[in-house]
Amino acid sequence: MTGTSKPEAGELARRGGWLRDQVCEGLRDRIITGRLKPGDRLVEREVAEDFGVSRVPVREAIRILIGEGFLQAVSQRRIVVREMTRQDVENLFDMREALEVLAVRRASERRTEAELNTLARLLAEARTATESGGPERLSRANAAFHAQIVRMSRNELLVTALEPLEGRLRWLFQQVDDPGPLWEEHRLLYEAIATADADAATDYALHHVRHYRTVATRLLFGD
Repeated sequence: MTGTSKPEAGELARRGGWLRDQVCEGLRDRIITGRLKPGDRLVEREVAEDFGVSRVPVREAIRILIGEGFLQAVSQRRIVVREMTRQDVENLFDMREALEVLAVRRASERRTEAELNTLARLLAEARTATESGGPERLSRANAAFHAQIVRMSRNELLVTALEPLEGRLRWLFQQVDDPGPLWEEHRLLYEAIATADADAATDYALHHVRHYRTVATRLLFGD
């Protein structure tokens, strides 16, 4: 018997997961870059048409983004982009201070030459973005630098704890009016990690998070 066989269940599941991830990443980027603003409503049918998919991956992507704190279910039929409150921002920085500072210490203790080379490349990309890139490019570069440090800690629990926050941290990285000092702090972090100076790296990381907390809350809430 000839003819095209039907896709197997596993293949359909993989394709469904890929579509969900594509929609999720696309919506997340639109929120982070401001194309979707706080209070904007998402309608499943319109999102599905926009991405050229069925409503199933859209529904799954929306569920993920609600869990990440980007979307909010105002009612059963009304999903909107969630506004980041002062408490949301404070909570994010509390998490960064507790977890990223630890990640920096472990990275400085466990780093390899290959990992340092990758971190140096990401630092250079962040410098280029600082000098000539827009806010979206800059936020991606800075987030990539921090994500590499977390991977260098080789602590899967840390990676798992910080991974769901990556999108919101990228959003925070766009709330910068003077990126030069931010890059300089990243340079100091890199040098401390590269020389295996765990104490200095921890001090720089703590100062970096607290300084950036001050900058972000000033720009977002006028403090």
